[in-house]
Amino acid sequence: MTAPATFTWQDGERTIRFGRGALADAPSLLGEDYVLLTTARGRDAAPDIVAGAAHVLDVRPGFVDEISAELLDDLPPVTGLLVALGGGRVIDTAKALAAASGHPAAAIPTTLSAAEMTKVHRLPTGIIGVTGVRPRVVINDPAISASQPDAELAASAANSLAHAVEAPLTTLASPVPTLAALEAVHLTANAYRGDVDAPDRDALALAALLSGYAIDGAWYGLSHVCSQTLVRVGGAGHGQANAVLLPHTAAALRRRFPDRFGAIDRAAGEPVEALAGRLAARAHAARIRDLGVPEERLEACADACVGRAELHNTPPPADRDELLGIYRAAW
Repeated sequence: MTAPATFTWQDGERTIRFGRGALADAPSLLGEDYVLLTTARGRDAAPDIVAGAAHVLDVRPGFVDEISAELLDDLPPVTGLLVALGGGRVIDTAKALAAASGHPAAAIPTTLSAAEMTKVHRLPTGIIGVTGVRPRVVINDPAISASQPDAELAASAANSLAHAVEAPLTTLASPVPTLAALEAVHLTANAYRGDVDAPDRDALALAALLSGYAIDGAWYGLSHVCSQTLVRVGGAGHGQANAVLLPHTAAALRRRFPDRFGAIDRAAGEPVEALAGRLAARAHAARIRDLGVPEERLEACADACVGRAELHNTPPPADRDELLGIYRAAW
């Protein structure tokens, strides 16, 4: 499939604008009186978006449930959208606030997290009984979404690739999300072929968009449970956690679904574990120890993983021994 360089995708209730220069359409897509959530990097990347906001909230480092609970108390009057300009943490914080407050969200990603495409996010601490929110407006301009430095970009691409590998394998997999996932694998592989000093950032941005769409429809299982837990319990960065674990979680998933990996490998042009390994090396995340996670945290990670219901999405659900084996193999 050859996708157009720029496009507008009307997907149910949401509008997705993709391509170089898409940020210029922000005024008409975001409207007026929006509240912006961002970071210093986001401010520098899109100053016009900052200037157009009625209010600007800075999103600190940390966990989304804690950050959003703090910001919920300080949320100014909202008559427009809650707009996230940032990576996965910022976008998930905006989605959490939208879920808790009832206001619609929008997202302008500055990484390949694909959070802008999903309703997967934590809720503010203390908030229960509400469902996840997908941004109503998504503006994905590769000049911003694929703008990270090389190592961070590779880690973010590994996160996107993990979405694309896992989505076709879950119990909720279906044809259209699977097609999107396979195209995302293909785009990611092609982005790092040829002149590896200059990966195709536009291809990576589109891959992230498609992989996010895929995992929003098909959910996730073993791979994401392991990486998310390495972040929350081990203290690793999100992209780096996906990068370091994907060669090992992909192998565990291959053992479960050998017949489905043929299509994934064909999309990658090689065993997908090899592509994942190259991304991990490029991200300086070849081993868990490289991320500053001490070996004694691996047991706690396995303990936290084993109770996660999402493991049943990639059956048979991994037991503690398998989970600890994955972490130790990657350490």
